[in-house]
Amino acid sequence: MPEAREYASMRLEDVVLPPEDDMGIPSEDEDDDIEEIQSETGFGSVIVVDNLPVVPPGKHEKLVTVVRKIYGQIGTIREGGLWMPVDQATKNTKGYAFVEFCSAQEADAAMAQTDGYKLDKSHVFKVNKFDEFDKFIKVPDAYTAPAVKDYNAKANLWSWMMDERGRDQFAIRFGDDTELYWNDPARRCSEEVYRRSFWTESYVQWSPMGSMLTTVHRQGVAVWGGVGWQRLARFDHPGVQLVDFSPCEKYLITASTQEPSNPRDSATVLVKMFNVRAGQVARVFEGPLSDFVHEGVSGLPWPLFKWAGGCDDKYFARMSKNQISVYSTPDMALLDKKSVKVEGVADFNWCPTAPILSIYQPETGNQPARISLLQIPSRIELRQKNLFSVSEVKMYWQSEGEYLAVRVDKYTKTKKSTYSGFELFRVKERECPMEVLELESKTDKIVAVSWEPNGTRFAIIHGDGHRPDLTFYTMSNKQGRVGKVGTLKGKSVNALYWSPTGKNIVLAGLKSMNGQLEFFNVDEFEVLASAEHFMCTDVDWDPTGRYCVTSVSSQHQMENGFNVWSFNGKLLYKLSRDRFFQFLWRPRLPSLLSEEQEADIVKNLRTYSKKYEVQDDELAKEQNQTNQAGRQALLDEYRAWQREAHAILESQREEREALIGHIPEEEDVDMEEVDIEEIIDITEEIISM
Repeated sequence: MPEAREYASMRLEDVVLPPEDDMGIPSEDEDDDIEEIQSETGFGSVIVVDNLPVVPPGKHEKLVTVVRKIYGQIGTIREGGLWMPVDQATKNTKGYAFVEFCSAQEADAAMAQTDGYKLDKSHVFKVNKFDEFDKFIKVPDAYTAPAVKDYNAKANLWSWMMDERGRDQFAIRFGDDTELYWNDPARRCSEEVYRRSFWTESYVQWSPMGSMLTTVHRQGVAVWGGVGWQRLARFDHPGVQLVDFSPCEKYLITASTQEPSNPRDSATVLVKMFNVRAGQVARVFEGPLSDFVHEGVSGLPWPLFKWAGGCDDKYFARMSKNQISVYSTPDMALLDKKSVKVEGVADFNWCPTAPILSIYQPETGNQPARISLLQIPSRIELRQKNLFSVSEVKMYWQSEGEYLAVRVDKYTKTKKSTYSGFELFRVKERECPMEVLELESKTDKIVAVSWEPNGTRFAIIHGDGHRPDLTFYTMSNKQGRVGKVGTLKGKSVNALYWSPTGKNIVLAGLKSMNGQLEFFNVDEFEVLASAEHFMCTDVDWDPTGRYCVTSVSSQHQMENGFNVWSFNGKLLYKLSRDRFFQFLWRPRLPSLLSEEQEADIVKNLRTYSKKYEVQDDELAKEQNQTNQAGRQALLDEYRAWQREAHAILESQREEREALIGHIPEEEDVDMEEVDIEEIIDITEEIISM
């Protein structure tokens, strides 16, 4: 204890250690196991933006704000990371700027997205990485011709279109497997093209013209094509959930939603737009979910961006609060640098063949609901219609963009119920005339509406209960106005599926109606066939309109698989797959023939069909030979079994004789032939003398 009291009185400040000697006592500030943190060095995260406006000191700050806003949407700019040099003599900017991001990846994305960005008519950005300037400085003065690389033939992405028999392909997904097939109805089967397990982690998707198949993975998206199904490109997007192509396959859009760590915060949405051919990011959209979802919608709407029709992937648009933002390609910039202001906009659609927007604005206060047609890029309003006492509006474009049908549900005077009608726009006619269509029974509930592809007719399912009515209308009756073609009463139908070529339609009763099917010819107004595919969940026509597939997905535990039918309702063959959840016809490229050439082929079809009739006969003979060979094999198998059975029976003769004492021979058995006549039908015919 005296020793303890001695140390207790000691002051540590008075202890002096010998110089450069720690006496074996490690310092708390030293830890050899901790790696020293190195800050990022070099200029990989710095870009140089050239061709900026040269502005005087009074506009310097404004230009800095504009540049910061452009690049702040792409990545995080370091503090003090935007520097715009100034000419010391004139005090004007020099026309370029340095932007430093927090990572080299953000700098790469900024260069990819803004190189060629059009600030105005006179200033188009030219963007380079700062590290690349060493490469530019070291360019030799003497020209050296580049080495000629060997030619490597690329995969033919349209090879399937050259099938001699004009067959179509389809993809199916079940379990962890993906399979591709030829549809071969002449042989009443499907011919396997390619099969792969774990090819995708969620689903597959064809590009709009069928040249590529998309697979989705945790790290991004891959596209495949060619005869051998090699990977054509890979697009990086960790956690990707949704995929969409532009109509001409120039651009690919991927999207993901990340839930926040704090439940009170909003989810974050990341959308990437890729140039498919270059394989590079063209633009990135990122922000809270509330920036991408309009009021009354839960979850991320998809497609988030809608592409204009008939203009070579020129425009795309998205809707946000009180505005529609239209962007143009290839610069991916906001058209005219401003959105289309639309107060309370609730929905919009593009015309399928022209850059025309159809826009719906619901009633707000004293303002009536409104449907308007807006031409892009001029922003000229082609037509508008005010509506009153509106409950709901849905817009349906005809595939050629000639007509727009707007279904309007209105409140009755008592506000206790609604009734439905249609506003029909003839978009391509002079001054865009309009007609109003009301159902014969205004109280009928509208179940479904569907336009005939490339035609003037549309069909409406209307009525209550399990057997509603189905009415067909045409936009070109004898008076040149909308008129009724005919009504089918009391049908088990809740979904309509037109053939891609028009004329034929499948009337389907799905879900609660247990897969009731009717194949209907609208030209002759007759039922071609009635059938059933129990628990059917989906109906898909092939691109030619010759064949139709009905399928049962894995939402039902039994009968998973699909049936293939002819256009007139004849069942051709079936294919069963457990845990089946996806059937996709491969889209076809647009026809290269003009309307006149196609009409000439239809007119002289007998001349063209001779070649294919010969092929059909050969296939029929081949099928007969195959069937005959199969029957012969079964007969041979049966006869072999019969001989074996007789041999076993003969080997047991002595044992049977011992048991029963006597086995009758054939001559001991009396055979008697009995003729039985059965009257199948009696027809009486009166003959006049």
